Amino acid sequence: MAGDCGKWVVMVTAQTPMNMSVIKYWGKRDETLILPVNDSISITLDPDHLCTTTTVAVSPNFDRDRMWLNGKEISLSGGRYRNYLREIRSRATDVDDDENGIKIAEKDWEKLHLHIASYNNFPTAAGLASSAAGFACLVFALAKLMNLKEDRSKLSTIARQGSGSACRSLHGGFVKWIMGKDEDGKDSLAVQLADEKHWDDLVIIIAVVSSRQKETSSSTGMRETVETSLLLKHRAKEVVPKRIPQMEEAIKNHDFASFAQLTCAESNQFHAVCLDTSPPIFYMNDTSRRIISVVENWNRYEGTPQVAYTFDAGPNAVLFARNRKTAILLLQRLLFYFPPDSFFGLNSYIVGDKSILKDAGIEGIKDVEGLPPPPEMKDSIPSQKYKGDVSYFICTRPGRGPVLLSDKTQALLNPQTGLPK
Repeated sequence: MAGDCGKWVVMVTAQTPMNMSVIKYWGKRDETLILPVNDSISITLDPDHLCTTTTVAVSPNFDRDRMWLNGKEISLSGGRYRNYLREIRSRATDVDDDENGIKIAEKDWEKLHLHIASYNNFPTAAGLASSAAGFACLVFALAKLMNLKEDRSKLSTIARQGSGSACRSLHGGFVKWIMGKDEDGKDSLAVQLADEKHWDDLVIIIAVVSSRQKETSSSTGMRETVETSLLLKHRAKEVVPKRIPQMEEAIKNHDFASFAQLTCAESNQFHAVCLDTSPPIFYMNDTSRRIISVVENWNRYEGTPQVAYTFDAGPNAVLFARNRKTAILLLQRLLFYFPPDSFFGLNSYIVGDKSILKDAGIEGIKDVEGLPPPPEMKDSIPSQKYKGDVSYFICTRPGRGPVLLSDKTQALLNPQTGLPK
């Protein structure tokens, strides 16, 4: 180890996107290594709108490993964090920071302690796969700090051991998590099917129904489902192996009708599996089901799918529109049925890509109040609105994978002390 009298701090900051599954991962065949019972497929979302930012730092001045999540210090005593840090330290190599005259030998990594600060720009533990982005970002940042030589698919085998879905966030665009067959899990990794530009017509709108922490964690829910659900066994053995190649083909050919049919069916079966668990697990709520009705009624009226929906382990709806024009019509419908409380305004009600509001001709609350009923709504049925049922909407698109942030002002730790800013 070389540096200025042990006073140095070396830092790396990375940004990693959230991903949303369209073929679901639910259930582990190995709890320790986090090996799934089936393959899954996801879409990585634009990190400009949904991401985790993580700064990792190393210094001989640090007396223990410490971590802060969204400004609050959390314990690193849990098995997953310990396994993560041990696994990455074992793969670390020599680091030469010529600019600052710092050299860290491979053997030194076992003795040096780390400080980690992480921030999500979306709700944590509310069914929006925050742990996936968080663990993927941690692995990516530590791999850069410690000069690991593995490619992203190899790194995904480490990320998987913190949160299964994290392995998919190490790639941009359209991603497949291969369940693998080896007992050691080395062949259970994520690969990119296509990058984010492959199908850039897709527009994604997320309805954040609740940003509260869910009652049943994904880990607990999966364990109980594996132990009690016969439907899960049928799904893993018979259903998903057929749907995986169908979804790959739909993505390859930009076949939105097939994509939508599979995505909705997958979401519905996932929640059916949760209901088939003993005791049953309820992740969706009444607002979730109303959003499904809006989509299903519109798709039926048009005669071909315009929008697909999916729900992970939470009540929040992730909606895929086939193109920009359809996304505008979707947003108009969502605002008609789920208008904001007027005192909030639209600026905090629609986040992410706000340009869609302008394209929809909506600039204020009065424009929302003036929206006409959708044509698929029967004249004889009075329109019922659910003001306040949705917290806010996030407008986004498929996005790239993790990147390093070179702008030091974006670091979450102080470069002199290694403590949160």
